[in-house]
Amino acid sequence: MAELRRDPIVGRWVIVDTDNPSKPEDFEHETSLFRSGVCPFCYGNEAMTPPEIESIRDPNTAPNTPGWQVRVVPNKFPALRIEGDLERQGIGIYDMSNGVGAHEVLIETPYHSKDIPDLLDHEIEDYLAVCCRRALDLIKDKRLKYILLFKNYGPSAGASLEHPHTQLIALPLVPKNPAEELKGAQDYFEYRERCIFCDMVRQEMQEKERIIQENKQFVSFCPYVSRFPFEIWIMPKKHNSYFCRMQPQEFPDLALILKDTITRVKKLFGNLSYNFLMHSAPIANDDGVEYYHWHIEFMPKLTRVAGFEWGTGFYLVPTPPELAAKYLREVQL
Repeated sequence: MAELRRDPIVGRWVIVDTDNPSKPEDFEHETSLFRSGVCPFCYGNEAMTPPEIESIRDPNTAPNTPGWQVRVVPNKFPALRIEGDLERQGIGIYDMSNGVGAHEVLIETPYHSKDIPDLLDHEIEDYLAVCCRRALDLIKDKRLKYILLFKNYGPSAGASLEHPHTQLIALPLVPKNPAEELKGAQDYFEYRERCIFCDMVRQEMQEKERIIQENKQFVSFCPYVSRFPFEIWIMPKKHNSYFCRMQPQEFPDLALILKDTITRVKKLFGNLSYNFLMHSAPIANDDGVEYYHWHIEFMPKLTRVAGFEWGTGFYLVPTPPELAAKYLREVQL
């Protein structure tokens, strides 16, 4: 019989197929393929993007020229713009404000075909450090309340360009999904006086059943209440509300576990599409919050959300996370 599992953070329910679980070879998924063409993110095409905001580049090379390793540019078609005032207003029962925020693109590598598993460890560390620096810069803007970093890799994950890149959006409000996590975590803390994410890390490390990989600073695992098959969370072992306030010694371990995790997924399924995102505390809380714990959520595009999910808020998970973690642990690197 299938199992109903309830997420202790937001109260979401999922249905896990424990009778006839799907194996990796049972999934039919789109590979990450695009039409060929001139890529604005490639080395030598710097003039095809808006002027860069920040970069890691060779000494004595000028902005918007070759010589870079990581490059940040404004999104050419931004969802939100940094200029202007919010001007919040009510229109009858509706609320409205100007689309003020920030929308940036972090180009992880000059090489068109290199995803995170193909990069050197120090190159991933540089990319993560730039992510943090951009967030630390934007939190100075008092209009902004929340920063989301996310990556769409492959057409079915929403990527419009093949060249690997990450997007950063800074919002003037806390969006619905993180707000639900924050509220659930706060309720748990008020009742038990403990961080639910810290409790989750402790339990996963004790049980070991859903652990994929761990090192001194981080652990990756398939959550007990996964929404999608082979969903993975990467979480710091030490409590921290903000990814952008990581300590220097944490970057190498995060680079290693991120590379290991994505490598395992790609070896198991080939060059599939995926999303990952970083959930962090709202930036208004400068000193952090004791009930929230930043983390990465990684979701391979193996199934599609359809009518049942949209109609109920339930998710159908064809592979139990315990079995998914076992498959991923057994991948030969």
